[in-house]
Amino acid sequence: MNGGDEVVAAPVDPPQPLEWKFSQVFGERTAGEEVQEVDIISAIEFDKTGDHLATGDRGGRVVLFERTDTKDHGGSRRDLERLDYPISRHPEFRYKTEFQSHEPEFDYLKSLEIEEKINKIRWCQTANGALFLLSTNDKTIKFWKVQEKKIKKISDMNLDSSKAVGNCSVASSSNSLSPRPYLANGGCPDRSYSSLSNELSFPPGGIPSLRLPMVVASHETSLVARCRRVYAHAHDYHINSISNNSDGETFISADDLRINLWNLEISNQSFNIVDVKPANMEDLTEVITSAEFHPSHCNMLGYSSSKGSIRLIDLRQSALCDSHAKLFEEPEPAGTRSFFTEIIASISDIKFGKDGRYILSRDYMTLKLWDINMDSGPVSTFQVHEYLRPKLCDLYENDSIFDKFECCLSGDGLRVATGSYSNLFRVFGSSPGSTEATTLEASKNPMRRQVQAPSRPSRSLSSSLTRVVRRGAESPGVDANGNSFDFTTKLLHLAWHPSEKSIACAAANSLYMYYA
Repeated sequence: MNGGDEVVAAPVDPPQPLEWKFSQVFGERTAGEEVQEVDIISAIEFDKTGDHLATGDRGGRVVLFERTDTKDHGGSRRDLERLDYPISRHPEFRYKTEFQSHEPEFDYLKSLEIEEKINKIRWCQTANGALFLLSTNDKTIKFWKVQEKKIKKISDMNLDSSKAVGNCSVASSSNSLSPRPYLANGGCPDRSYSSLSNELSFPPGGIPSLRLPMVVASHETSLVARCRRVYAHAHDYHINSISNNSDGETFISADDLRINLWNLEISNQSFNIVDVKPANMEDLTEVITSAEFHPSHCNMLGYSSSKGSIRLIDLRQSALCDSHAKLFEEPEPAGTRSFFTEIIASISDIKFGKDGRYILSRDYMTLKLWDINMDSGPVSTFQVHEYLRPKLCDLYENDSIFDKFECCLSGDGLRVATGSYSNLFRVFGSSPGSTEATTLEASKNPMRRQVQAPSRPSRSLSSSLTRVVRRGAESPGVDANGNSFDFTTKLLHLAWHPSEKSIACAAANSLYMYYA
């Protein structure tokens, strides 16, 4: 510092690429087993603590899993410090419970079938040991409470047969000198007490053999899921997103043309905050594809469109937020426009980073990381499907080009992930200078499709974006690692644990979990 010398911070090396290992699988199917349509997983979500995981499927069911590895090691901090070995655990989960969230319905006014498929699940704040979550299909959002309740059991009867005779003799002695003989089940040989009598009467002293069950609460508990509220009839188009607000009181739901704001306590009223529907539907040029609240600023939310743009809006500006506070979009390179340009530019999913500084977006070909303070272009672009560019005609013919892949960020913000075909998913390093680009398969051997020296993801900090093609991309019949791809097996849904290096992903009806 003396003599005016400046202290220059040493550049921070990017983290080393992670080595992923298989952890668990739920619902693994055997070779040749046919997957039922209703069992295919359609939504995955960790809660904020990472102790619970929820999945939804096309059959309208929600399945909950709970973390077990944190509960196995009790004891005080002093006891744990005495241990000679470091505790290096990875998240392990077990099945907790499941419930039927949605049923198939039919809209008679529009002659439209409403399928039960769960589109999104979002966890809400816990209270009094109960779990709360929102689930939605195409039209209806439901607010669920899952709580442990003590099981009530029927214990012994109030009287046993040995005591019944004694009670009989005592009771009858006060009313009669000679006790009558009683039969089982309160019967009496006297005809006046016959069941054929028109008058309802009881023998003197009551019916001593009438035994009543005693109901007691046992120490055993069972999980009970109860629907607390139903938020219905607010969307004319299919709901594609729901997102909780950081205030813990409100949430949004988005369809193709509108975003509505709800209060969790009020199910019969919502406020329309974004409406992109034109007066003439022939003038419609883009639709809303995904929407999410900022993780900490309750007045900010972002939504993406089919034109590849992301809009950030501020709820403090006006009641109807048709005008955006910020617009994030990448200019189209000159001379590259084709029939498929707009289709592959459509953003299928957006996610805020944990600190709210960055937004991750997924279009058909790429992952893009945006800084909310820099709207000139993405800070990073990661090639996911560049090797499919020669196959776009085939993908359009079989509708695969319209597949909606989700994306996720790690809790520390250093990595991003998304799914692909052939049950593959990709993990990229997002820190400056990182060349991490890992391809994994949703199987018990996730690294078997791995190749050495993956190419560097392209960066778009400069105005001219150079798209780097991953190795193997020049062959139209293989994926980035030289393997033949399968459009029928696609990994659309995945989620990153909020605090651990752990990923949960869905391959058809199977839930795979990995750690590093």
